[in-house]
Amino acid sequence: MLSTFQYAFKIEELRNRIIFVLLMLIVFRIGAHIPVPGIDRTALAAFFKAQEGTILSFFDMFSGGALARLTVFALGIMPYISASIIIQLMTVVFPYLEKLSREGEAGRKKITTYTRYGTIVLSLIQGLGISFGLQGMTSPGGAAIVLSDMDPWGFRLLTMITLTAGTSFLMWIGEQINERGIGNGISLIIFAGIVTDIPGAIINSVRLVQAGQMSILVVGITAVVILTVVFAVIFMETSTRKIAVQYAKRVQGNKMYGGQSSHLPLKINSAGVIPPIFASSILAFPATIAGFIQVPWVQAVSAHLSPTAFFYNFMYVLMIMFFCFFYTAIQFNPVKIADEMKRFGGYIPGIRPGQKTAEYINQVLTRITFGGAIYLSSVCVLPVILFQALNVPFFFGGTALLIVIGVGLDTVRQMEAFLLNRNYDGFLKKSKRRTGMRTLRI
Repeated sequence: MLSTFQYAFKIEELRNRIIFVLLMLIVFRIGAHIPVPGIDRTALAAFFKAQEGTILSFFDMFSGGALARLTVFALGIMPYISASIIIQLMTVVFPYLEKLSREGEAGRKKITTYTRYGTIVLSLIQGLGISFGLQGMTSPGGAAIVLSDMDPWGFRLLTMITLTAGTSFLMWIGEQINERGIGNGISLIIFAGIVTDIPGAIINSVRLVQAGQMSILVVGITAVVILTVVFAVIFMETSTRKIAVQYAKRVQGNKMYGGQSSHLPLKINSAGVIPPIFASSILAFPATIAGFIQVPWVQAVSAHLSPTAFFYNFMYVLMIMFFCFFYTAIQFNPVKIADEMKRFGGYIPGIRPGQKTAEYINQVLTRITFGGAIYLSSVCVLPVILFQALNVPFFFGGTALLIVIGVGLDTVRQMEAFLLNRNYDGFLKKSKRRTGMRTLRI
């Protein structure tokens, strides 16, 4: 009876966490409709309509339309991701940051503080660059984007502060979701920004079919491509490479331990959706600013940073592969894993414990990480090429599908782990009361 009560209590706690996440995402969507002052909305809408299919429309998808409406959340959460990348790279280079990363909770809090400061700096730079670009922008009809009665420097400072405040607030929302909700807050914000465009894309496609501007065949091929990508992502995200591990028998007191067989599971894509998100955020920094600056050579650079351009996709693939290996190297330490196995009497059949085991694990990890990097690159790039060839009237490529499915799977896993951990805690308490044991070894 007690375990049933505890389970019902944990279900209610999980429900409250889910409700909290939904409320935070609603706040995000409300903020995505609060405009920055001093902008001619009609001229801005006409400008972004002319930019469909360019880098601006691509990154507008991640902000849930906030960039096209130039709202307080126009920068989205990308500055925070860029700051996280910079801090993680600096952790490898600077011994002080590496030492902090090993100090447990206190060290992580300091690194998080540095990441916040970096987010503010990047947001200020991007906000200032966008404000300069907006003042030189006009709609296709010639109307100025910025209202004529705005003081130039007053508008720049107002825009910079407003966009920085919006990103800071999104950063706070993500941290609150991590602490009081369920799932990864930053990933869920990006998830919410992407899925909000799906109903509009479906409605737009139906209207084009009814108007005869889009054939049923194109719709069918697009649906098949999307379903294939969904299946591939789910299959690869749930696939693991299992390394057999055997534990030797050992005697402690009057009891014998070990002697059982187990395995070391290694995910094919251990980095998850982090590499494409990191790569997108790095490319977003110069591309977003370049899209707002109406200078010929800057516009030429912006054209090469379009999602359909060869240079963009080439750099995108390279960054995805780099972050796959980089993030996997941060998560897994083959030497530490080999030492832990040796300490508990475990070994890989046919492999000597210690250094040879570490080398074998590293070899297997390198191979599957390379395969995972190829998979991520293919999913992120190939649908974009296919959709461009089919002239699909909306941008919803493999990156968006990967993030939506990956975040969804990760959130479901965290909810299952939440309930499992709570039930396990209840089982421990119940076992201690019945048997009088101080500890329960499994």
